[in-house]
Amino acid sequence: MKRFLSLLLGVVIITIQMIGFSGCDNETQPEKFKAYYFDYFDTATTIIGYAESKEEFDKICEDIKTQLNKYHRLFTIYNRYEGLNNLVTINDVDDGKHNVVTVDKEIIDMLTFAKEMYHKTNGTVNVAMGSVLKIWHVYRNAGLDDPFNAELPPMDKLKDASKHTNINDLIIDAENNTVFLADPEMSLDVGAIAKGYAVEKVADYLESKGITNFLLNVGGNVRTIGMADTEKWKVGIENPDTNNEEQPYIEYLKVAGESVVTSGSYQRFYVVNGENYHHIIDPETLMPGTKYRSVSVLTDDSGIGDAMSTALFLMDYEDGKQLVESTDNVEAMWVLPDGKQQYSSGFEAYTFEYVQK
Repeated sequence: MKRFLSLLLGVVIITIQMIGFSGCDNETQPEKFKAYYFDYFDTATTIIGYAESKEEFDKICEDIKTQLNKYHRLFTIYNRYEGLNNLVTINDVDDGKHNVVTVDKEIIDMLTFAKEMYHKTNGTVNVAMGSVLKIWHVYRNAGLDDPFNAELPPMDKLKDASKHTNINDLIIDAENNTVFLADPEMSLDVGAIAKGYAVEKVADYLESKGITNFLLNVGGNVRTIGMADTEKWKVGIENPDTNNEEQPYIEYLKVAGESVVTSGSYQRFYVVNGENYHHIIDPETLMPGTKYRSVSVLTDDSGIGDAMSTALFLMDYEDGKQLVESTDNVEAMWVLPDGKQQYSSGFEAYTFEYVQK
């Protein structure tokens, strides 16, 4: 239960602000509806949409749930499903080695995208870090279950695990739809990729069906599909200083068709000797990143937003800003340890001043 609550409390990275929309005077105009679920990617999902009726909205939500459930089952590293080869199957070791596993094309495409993001971010986002992240996962959960005896993973243990994180040992055969991990001690962890990638695929599905005026928020990975009725969606970025009740949000954005994703040190963490240790692990130091309190990415692809927010959180500011400025359709905001905010060149064009009514 503590683990579930820690995940749940960390998911509201981006809060959807429905500000200033007037009511519908004509019954034929679309109405706004909301739905909430807790079934996918170990986090909370919010769906907001405009539809002619509650029945129409519910039908679209069922389609969304079906799509999210598909990707959740394929991309999980924790759960097995009968008759389905997923990432758990790929990570399995049999007689001291991994097997060549035939998988659905969706896994091939996601892992191919993950390799592309590895090279795009100079190795900062690495889905082959499972051996290291698994150790942190065990110590974090133990610390949440027993805070008085919380401990950090031994560095020698982390360093030994880091020897088994070579992305080139992830062998993808797209022609035959197979995946093989050449290092027997290597495992995949797609936490920095899979959720955003899945959200983008669901958005693509909705757009292919001609569905607009919807917003998906899966654990803080926000993707807008079209407008909010006749206006842009208004999205608030949460203040990483969660104790600041007077300023719960530090920026407000107007978006239509874009995605907004935030990575932050205030999300999933546990406490050791009075210090917070969060879940975003630097592949260089093997420790949680300390350069920023949060990084928010605005882009037209939620998968890219998910990967880039993690990468930027771990990169030096100048390197991260150069990466953003050299990438089409990506903007970012960094919140430094002292609370100061830095922006890419085009980010502030999406911001607006929200006045509480």
